[in-house]
Amino acid sequence: MRFFIFSLALAFAVANPSIVTADNLPDLGESARADLPQQLERRLGQSIMNDIRLREPSYVDDPEINDYLNRLGRGLVEASSNPNGDFHFFAIRDNSVNAFAMFGGFIGVNTGTLLTAQSESELAGVISHEIAHVTQNHLARQIARQNQSTIPNMIAMGLGILAARSNSAVTAATILGTQASAVQAQLAYTREFEREADRMGYQTLDKAGFDVRGMGDFFERLQKAGHLYETNAPVYLRSHPLTVERISDMQNRAQGSPYRQIVSSLDFYLIRAKLRALMGTPREAVNEFTTQIKDKKYASLAAARYGLVVALMRAKDISAARREMELLQSLKVASPIVAFLAAEVRAALGDLSTAQAIFREALQRFPQAKSLVYGYAESLYSGRQYDQALVFIDTQLQLNAADYSLYGLQAKTYAALGKRLLQHRAQAEFYLLQGRTGAAIEQLQFAQQASDGNFYEQSAVDARLRELRKLQVEEDKQKRNGG
Repeated sequence: MRFFIFSLALAFAVANPSIVTADNLPDLGESARADLPQQLERRLGQSIMNDIRLREPSYVDDPEINDYLNRLGRGLVEASSNPNGDFHFFAIRDNSVNAFAMFGGFIGVNTGTLLTAQSESELAGVISHEIAHVTQNHLARQIARQNQSTIPNMIAMGLGILAARSNSAVTAATILGTQASAVQAQLAYTREFEREADRMGYQTLDKAGFDVRGMGDFFERLQKAGHLYETNAPVYLRSHPLTVERISDMQNRAQGSPYRQIVSSLDFYLIRAKLRALMGTPREAVNEFTTQIKDKKYASLAAARYGLVVALMRAKDISAARREMELLQSLKVASPIVAFLAAEVRAALGDLSTAQAIFREALQRFPQAKSLVYGYAESLYSGRQYDQALVFIDTQLQLNAADYSLYGLQAKTYAALGKRLLQHRAQAEFYLLQGRTGAAIEQLQFAQQASDGNFYEQSAVDARLRELRKLQVEEDKQKRNGG
């Protein structure tokens, strides 16, 4: 995995500590004190998150996987010390075991962590630990402890921490110059912070209804595996140093709690099956799940059949995928993940009307599932049902006006209809929600030049352009003055 945006930002920041390198962040100057206001921390996190989405190839742009992480994470946040906190959870395609908390409540989870966790409680234990790092302000407190007197220095250190937590191999390449030792000292949370995250994470895990043994079990297994790596320990062990004392403390807490058997959700197994089905060659994936089903070596039959269908779709064996999908549906499982795959199989067979029917029925049961929302809109687009697609997208935007993907679909649909003004207006909102104000302004200028809009549409574009130009001026002013 290459978090090049972190690498470049840190290298530049270490060499030029008086300059803020992240996009859209203010230069607060050398006189600024080393504190991190919540608003600035959120902006910093959002800026880095935007860069990850746009430029990081290992970012998992999969609504099912990220929806699952956010459902799980949201339930844990509601049981945390800050139940109304603004968090966002996302996946990074990397087989190493790692999870990391960024500025502003953005929490990344490597796909290797999803595959290594043997139960949903174990995965929830890792995530609850990261949530605690955020709720206890460990990142900001850790940076402040290093006596960095300026916000730029603090951001440079923060980017170094993120780079290391994303991929330990990045660390050596990004720690440059005479400040290398100072950055190196920042790469791991202190034992004090780790113990605090353990304690708060445990409470969150318990309150959320998970098996509290999951946290200790996962970390103990990770530590045992770390002994096999010697000096090349897993990334998580480097950024979250484990001790026998910490693991014993987790286990002692768990022993003092009444035993309760917690069954992992179906979606936990489905997401793991999807990740495995996307690994290796299509034929290797087909063979793996075929063997699982034949030998009955699975934690969930439904997940094993689901994984086989995904693998068969990768192998472009659509007929076999349809047969296996029928066997999966005969198990009568209810999940938006299964419903999406069923619709995808029907669409691949050329049966678009049945695919759309599946989407509509599933959206009645799972209206929050983004994969179903995007899938249905795409199916309407594929069927050239453009007007119907626009009505559906407009309805979804009323429910979630911050979903840039919906604006992307809207722009594509307007383009198919030849409505250039509306296309560029929708594309402008798409860019704006990604933090790309300049690109959004450019799209509105294209909309102004379009000759297919009526008076009211042109007026709306003009008004929106004035708003964004004012926003751009404010952003530039913030960069100059730190306001």
